[in-house]
Amino acid sequence: MKPAALALADVTVCYGRRPAVHHISGRFAPGSLTAIVGPNGAGKSTLLRALAGLQKPESGRITHEGRARIALLPQLAALDRAFPIACRDVVMQGLWPKLGAFRAIPAEDLARVDQALAAVGLAGLARRPVGSLSAGQLQRLLFARLLVQDAEILLLDEPFNAVDAKTAADLLRLIRQWHGEGRTVIAVLHDLDLVSREFPETLLLARDLIAWGPTEQALSPANRLQARRMAEGWVEEAEACERAA
Repeated sequence: MKPAALALADVTVCYGRRPAVHHISGRFAPGSLTAIVGPNGAGKSTLLRALAGLQKPESGRITHEGRARIALLPQLAALDRAFPIACRDVVMQGLWPKLGAFRAIPAEDLARVDQALAAVGLAGLARRPVGSLSAGQLQRLLFARLLVQDAEILLLDEPFNAVDAKTAADLLRLIRQWHGEGRTVIAVLHDLDLVSREFPETLLLARDLIAWGPTEQALSPANRLQARRMAEGWVEEAEACERAA
């Protein structure tokens, strides 16, 4: 896997018409494993969507160095589980960037889909409707889709939210595997103990960039206090890059 990087230059992203992230500059190094953390409403998911190319920055620039493929794991809460689709079909969606939505899928790619289901512990559920899955099973399924996408840059939005401990441990092993393969992995997380144990780099966000670097330094008590204080001063009705005095 060829390492890939993402760079941000004075990036501001809005949620609706209101600023969610202000003037962020920095770089996710090739092959890095980075957690994005911060208070609720800090703009973490909005920033992740911008990194994925799903939301255009209001100002500034995001550069995908090289021609790296990017894959996004969305939040479970954002998914419509009522849509009638089988587990195997969800994983096949990971092949669309390579094959297109309407082309016949070669036998070797179908084998990759089945291998991905087996890798996340869902080998016997290929024909199961998505709506019948538990939260943990659904998250495993989405990780299987990521496996099939085989992207150099992986963006994970709260990958361990609402899943049981065994599922979280299994998915964490996959993240370690991706990191070991030289992929660039960026995850929005809330569990700071987990971040401190498993993620060498951390971006601490409170709409503004508080810290970005080695996790122990980024999550220092002083930085965490600054993030909390900034959250208390947010101007929710701001229409531009405004902060409380």
